[in-house]
Amino acid sequence: MSSTLLEVTRSGHEEVERFERLIAKDLQNDPTSNKDRLFRSHRVRNMIDTITSTTERLIEIYDDKDNARKDEIAALGGQTATGINVFSAFYDRLKEIREYHRKHPVARVVDANDDLEALLKEEPQIEFSGEEAFGRYLDMHELYQQYVNSKFGEPIEYSAYLDIFSETDKIPRKMKTTRQYREYLENLLEYMIYFFQRTEPLKDLDRIFSKVTTEFEENWATGKVLGWENVNQENGHVPTEHTSIDLDYYSTVEELMEVGPERLKEALAALGLKTGGTIQQRAERLFLTKHTPLDKLDKKHFAKGARGLEKNGVASAPQEGNLKEIALMEAKLNKLCDLLDETILRTKDNVVKKQALTYEEIEAERLEEETQEDSESEDDEQQIYNPLKLPMGWDGKPIPYWLYKLHGLGQEFKCEICGNYSYWGRRAFERHFKEWRHQHGMRCLGIPNTKNFNEITSIEEAKELWKKIQQRQGVNKWRPDLEEEYEDKEGNIYNKKTYTDLQRQGLI
Repeated sequence: MSSTLLEVTRSGHEEVERFERLIAKDLQNDPTSNKDRLFRSHRVRNMIDTITSTTERLIEIYDDKDNARKDEIAALGGQTATGINVFSAFYDRLKEIREYHRKHPVARVVDANDDLEALLKEEPQIEFSGEEAFGRYLDMHELYQQYVNSKFGEPIEYSAYLDIFSETDKIPRKMKTTRQYREYLENLLEYMIYFFQRTEPLKDLDRIFSKVTTEFEENWATGKVLGWENVNQENGHVPTEHTSIDLDYYSTVEELMEVGPERLKEALAALGLKTGGTIQQRAERLFLTKHTPLDKLDKKHFAKGARGLEKNGVASAPQEGNLKEIALMEAKLNKLCDLLDETILRTKDNVVKKQALTYEEIEAERLEEETQEDSESEDDEQQIYNPLKLPMGWDGKPIPYWLYKLHGLGQEFKCEICGNYSYWGRRAFERHFKEWRHQHGMRCLGIPNTKNFNEITSIEEAKELWKKIQQRQGVNKWRPDLEEEYEDKEGNIYNKKTYTDLQRQGLI
């Protein structure tokens, strides 16, 4: 059955609403791993793109530039060239529907929800290199090789490059004007954008860059861009507006000589001309530019290399527009590095760790990470429902609530002698006096662990009770048999009892 514009419009709105419900349903499911998070983000991104394209198609229908929609609505109302005939339009439409079902008697109604529900289980294909490990790390080896083999780079290790590749303000400005640096910066920015789009597909990068550009324009106008504070100052020269000399005020070379040799030198350098010679030679060389354009001057007047650049269509001094483009690319790169800060740190740690591992160990660790992600997802699926936070039983499940209340397992008892260890429930607290933890604590205090010290959990109380017991048992009284000392002829010291026994035996 042929689809009319109104049917296309209706199905378009239905498709948009269906995808919106699917997006809401997919976002309600929490991903269990980084891989699942990426799959979900790209699924949502694809559905958003579908909604966008469908909406654009609907807008074109509503614009109705060819009046097709207007004519179709008029035809449904029975408007013809001869007049309005509603019944004729109705029966013509009915005949078309019957003819369609006569030709397709086995046609069935397909539920679009079945196909769209399958989208929630789809795993989009995302291109990542082996080094990137499905978006966990950066793979910047090609850019690293380009950096170390360039004139503006330095021979450093890959791990050190990961620390400094975002610090573009440390590269000399003279090097930034070269084509080699521009190509390197374009490749670096292109890779960072591509990686960000693969790992964060739901973030609007165009809006982020729009904000970066707005801030950059403000800072560029005031000269506050990091690394480009005085963009017109290069190689020790002052800005052009201060070095240029308006030759309309001078009619002879002698008048121009009164400006002074330094001003003449700065003006010649700003135009790319030679700056050497006497003050008269400088004035004559600068005075030539009053009536002769730079591109028609003899090449002998230009500084070394300046004439060749102009022949290639490039000014002797770097154009401000080119410098501004390079500075804007650096600003975008710094923003991306801020957004991917955790990934950069994770990449550096991974590189340092891999330097101490063999290939077999690296492969084993990779397999272990994959299995760990799978086991974490299985564990999350088997989470135990325990809203009352009851203690776990021997089977790994919460104990019954009545048992919890019967034994008072909700009461907490702390024992200072055991190192402020907590015991839950009265029964566990009474048992702990015979356990090794409490016995070890009493032994460290020099107190015997007897029944006298049951229910004593404070160190001070235990010491005071031990003193009272010693006084009651007479431990602190004077006992001459054990504490009175005697010395023999050889200088050996004995207590009174031992000395008396040895003397009786004739050993002393």
